[in-house]
Formats: sequence, C-alpha cells, structure tokens
Amino acid sequence: MAGAERRRSTVWGKIRAVRCEDVKEWCVRRLPILEWVPIYDWKENLVPDAVSGMMLAIQQVTQDEQTRGAGYLASGQSQPTPGLAFAALSSVHPVFGLYGSFFPVIIYAIFGMGRHVATGTFALTSLISANAVERLVPSTGTNFTANNNSGVLGLSEFEMQRIGVAAAVSFLGGIIQVAMFMLHLGHATFLLTEPVISAMTTGAATHVVTSQVKYLLGMKMPYISGPLGFFHIYAYIFENIRSVQLEALLLSLLSVVVLVLVKELNEKFQRNIKIVLPIDLVLIIATSTACCYADMEYVYGLEVVGHIPQGLPPPKLPAMNVLSEVVTEAFGVALVGYVASLALAQSSAKRFKYTVDDNQEFLAHGLSNVIPSFFFCIPSAAAMGRTALLYSTGARTQVACLISCALVLVVIYTIGAMLYWLPMCVLASIIVVGLKGMLMQFRDLKKYWNVDKIDWSIWVTTYMFTICFAANVGLLYGVVCTIVIVIFRFPRAKTLNLKNMKEVEYKYKTEENCESLKQVKIVTVSNPLVFLNARKFHADLMKIIQKDGTSSQACEDVNKCEQNTLLCSFSNGSCHGESLQPCQSEQRVLILDCSGLNFFDYTGVSMLLQIYMDCKNRHIEVLLACCKASLIKAMQYGGNLESENPIFFESVSSAIDASQIPR
Repeated sequence: MAGAERRRSTVWGKIRAVRCEDVKEWCVRRLPILEWVPIYDWKENLVPDAVSGMMLAIQQVTQDEQTRGAGYLASGQSQPTPGLAFAALSSVHPVFGLYGSFFPVIIYAIFGMGRHVATGTFALTSLISANAVERLVPSTGTNFTANNNSGVLGLSEFEMQRIGVAAAVSFLGGIIQVAMFMLHLGHATFLLTEPVISAMTTGAATHVVTSQVKYLLGMKMPYISGPLGFFHIYAYIFENIRSVQLEALLLSLLSVVVLVLVKELNEKFQRNIKIVLPIDLVLIIATSTACCYADMEYVYGLEVVGHIPQGLPPPKLPAMNVLSEVVTEAFGVALVGYVASLALAQSSAKRFKYTVDDNQEFLAHGLSNVIPSFFFCIPSAAAMGRTALLYSTGARTQVACLISCALVLVVIYTIGAMLYWLPMCVLASIIVVGLKGMLMQFRDLKKYWNVDKIDWSIWVTTYMFTICFAANVGLLYGVVCTIVIVIFRFPRAKTLNLKNMKEVEYKYKTEENCESLKQVKIVTVSNPLVFLNARKFHADLMKIIQKDGTSSQACEDVNKCEQNTLLCSFSNGSCHGESLQPCQSEQRVLILDCSGLNFFDYTGVSMLLQIYMDCKNRHIEVLLACCKASLIKAMQYGGNLESENPIFFESVSSAIDASQIPR
C-alpha cells in the first residue's frame, strides 16, 4: 500500500513539475505550424505561395479525378504522381479523389515538417487499397459511375461499400503509423537505403502504367491480382488484342504526345516564364468539350468519368467490420506511403536548408490518414509530381498547399459536375506521363554499377520482387537483403568511432607577406562506411568541427608554444616549432586518413561528398589520405569535387605537406 502511494506521489510530483514552457515546447514540437506561422513573411512569401497553390490545385484536380476503377493490376503499388487521377487506382468513385486532395493536405500542413511537401492521393497507396476493395467488394461488371442513388452523395450502394473498404484501409494504416510514432520507429529509417527506395518506387510506377493500359486501349478486362499478376495482365491483353477500341487508342496517343511535348517545353523555358502552361487542365477542358458535343460516349463507346456529386460529405465512421480483413493492405499503406513521403521531405529539407524529424512525419502522415478516413478519403501520402511542382513554382511554405485546398473546395462545390464527359483514356494518359520522372530512375542503374555493384544487384532484385509481387513485398525484400549483405560484409556493424585525432598548427606567409595561422586536424577513419553508420559518422565529424568553430578564436594566445608551432615532424604525434607572432587570419584543414576504410557503399560515398561540401561551405579545406582506388573513383563519379587543387593523397604526410602550401 505504501509502495502504491509512493508511486502516486511520484507521478503527481512529475505532473506538478511540468512548466508552461515545457507544454509550449511540446506543442511547437508536435504542431510545427505553430513554429512557422507566427514568423510567416506575408510580403515575401504570399505571392509565390499563392501562385504555387493555384498551379497545385490544377494538378490536384486534373490528376486526382481518376480514382475510379483502376484497380486492375497485380496487387502492386504505384508511384507518387499527382492527385485526382488516382481515385481510379483505388477502384472507387472519382469524387473521392477530390476529397483526398482536400482533407489530408490540411492535416499535414498542421502536423508535418516538410514545408515543400504536397500530400494527397498517392498512386502507391491507391493501388494497395484497390487490392482490398476488389477482393472484398468485387466489380459486378456494371457501369461504375452509374447514378443509382443510395441517398448518400447520390451514389449507389455498391460505390459506398467500395469507399467504405478503402477508408478502412486508410484508417487502419494511419493507426499503424501513429503507433510507429509512439514507438519512435521513425529513427529506424536508416534501414531504407536509396537503392531500395528507388527500385521499389520504379517498380510501383511500372505497376501503375500497367493498370492504365486498359484505359489507354479502351479495353474491358477483369480485375487481376496476386503473384505474377503483372504478367497475367499483359497476357490477357495480348490474348484479347482484337478488342482494342481504335478511337480510345488514337485519343490516348494524341494526349500522350501533347502532354510530353508541352511539358518538355515548359521544363525547357521555365526559367524564362514564371507561370507554365497547365496543359493537363487545357487537355481536360478540350477533350471534355469535344466528347460532350460529339456525344462520343454513345457514338464511339468511349468510357467517361460520369456523375460527380457536389459538396463535402458528412463525417461517417469507416467500415470497422472489415478491419481484420485489410491488415495486410493497411501495413502496406503505412510503410510504403511513409517511405516515399519521408524521402521527399528529407530531399526538400536538404535543398532548402531546414530539418525534418523522421518520427514526427510518422505522426503527420498517420493523422493524415486517420482523420480523413471519416470523410470518405482513400489512403494518402506525399507525391513527387506535386512536390516537384512546388519546387518549380517557387513555393515557400505549406501556405501554398492550403491555398490549393481552397481552390479544390471550389471545384468540389461548383465545377466537379462539369467533368462528367471527361474520357477515361485521357486521364490514363495524364497518369502515365506524370510517371515519367519515376520511370527515369532506371538511369540510376549506371550510377550504382559504377559506385557499388552490390547496391546495383539490390536495385535489380528489389525491382523484380516489386514487379512479380507487390511494392510492400519488394520493400521488405530490399530491406532484408540489405541487412543480410551488410551482416556478411560488416560482421560487427557498429557506429563509427573517431580515433587517433591529432591537431597541429603552423604559420605561413601569405602573398601580402603577413603571417597567418593554419590549423590542421587529422582524423583516422577506422571502420567501413556504409548506410548503418554513415549518419553517425557525419554527425560526429560535424560536432567536432562545430565545437572547434565556437571554441577557437583567431589569434588568441598565439604566443603559447604548445598551441602554435611550426610543423616539423609528425611521426610520433609530437610537434616542434617556433613561436608565432600575432596573426592576421586563420585557416582550417581537415585531413581524413581513410586507410581503415575497408569498404563502403553508395550511402557512405554520398555522406563523404556531403561532408566535403559542408566543410567547403564552412571554409574548411578537406584532404583525403590513403584512399583506395575504388573510393577515389566512386567519389569522382558520385559528385562534383569542385577544387583547383588535389584532394586525394597517398599518405597522411603528403597531405600534411600539401596543407602547408598556401592555397
């Protein structure tokens, strides 16, 4: 009894010890919007954010519209491409793609840390949920968009059952992400290496293209899923090649040519024009108008989007009775969506010089799936196409995404009904062209081959597993394969220890004949540098550099012999020299002794290149000694080492000699 009272008193004491500052700090940490909104620069940022928001809204509408019945592919996942067009990938009604471009965006703007990350409907997660939808509510072969009013949004009971399953996948996937946030599993993302993510997303993009072939050809085909379903789809297409609809094929080819041509021109001249031509919107308006006046739905039998309900739906609990049957898809949504989204968040943070908390992103995307699931939303995540659009149009903050939400809301209430005549083959063309960037990741194979052939083999096999099975299976294989290979290559994987750190200082004459102080730091890298310890290596090295930058003061105590010596010998770690007169400037040199760097991978090489650039920005000269030929080749191939002087040396002594030469 006394023990229970002590525990209660201890808990109560901790509660009373909480200060208002602690609560405020916690709120800012978990609600990043509270950090950047108070300091938002309305004069500098509002105009670029507004322009980006308008362009993003156009892309959301034109490419989210296809949420409707595209779940005809192997239970694979898709690649991030923009909005509305992916409603069809989930095998639900197109209007739910509009909802998916509204609710998740608002939630992420509040909880997310990626200032240039655009969330919404996402091809990979749409295809995962389509697998559950088609399994639990199989298609009856009737007109998917037939307006058989059920009293809810004016949609049929069949369509409401389908979105109920998709919303359940979103709900459970979000719960899993929130649970991972509570378990702090965001810090385990170092296991997701770049080759694995690249291969998985490329394979998923291939699945998405496959899912759209039936629309591009105007064919009617059953839902095909399961292992090797990717190949069964193409087998079915070739067996029924005579059923291709010539009108749909010609319209698809014309749409693809126009989209590719105009997008290439936009990209070529984007530096000269502030607002690019929204060719997706123009194409949708043109083809919808032509289809309406030519009555192509009945004359040529073209499949169109059909009835689009107006307005936002009232909140409703997802189909809880199917949660136990969608666990597999929910885990796929949670992992695949998070991985792709985090990669974009980290990329934008690195590009625009801010930080992203991996664990906080779990919470942001989890809530972006849980809360919208009550409003008939399919699973969401960040998409490369939308995020790249924010880059190119100069967006500064999440205000751009919030502005796009306002415009999407206008579409939901006013313009949505006008999309009735939009041909599905045109939407399929928009999706396929939107995946161009992801499919171009095949070019990464050359890079991996030149840097590390093991990473190349992981890429190829992960891609094949994704194609043959599904994106979540490919992702799991890639992670397991990477860990197994590292275990064999790195028997005692541990974080990197910086050993044998030595420092010397010496004086030299500048061109102006004045004395300057050059501080040299030699660090021995004694372990392999791979994805397991690359981040720790970077953090430790930057910590030492920052510590030196704050603690050292130029020309302070320059007459102390033990701090300022003329370098004569370094064989035994001791230095002999003469006293130094007060100096005019100070330079720092970092020598990395790579004699103990037995092997490395692509992530390790990338980290070395990043350290080189970080030190260069800090005006610190970096020299690498005792490097193997393979490391020199990989670094020269992997990055642009902008230096007029050599940075690779055969020994530490030669690097020290080179550091004494004024540069």
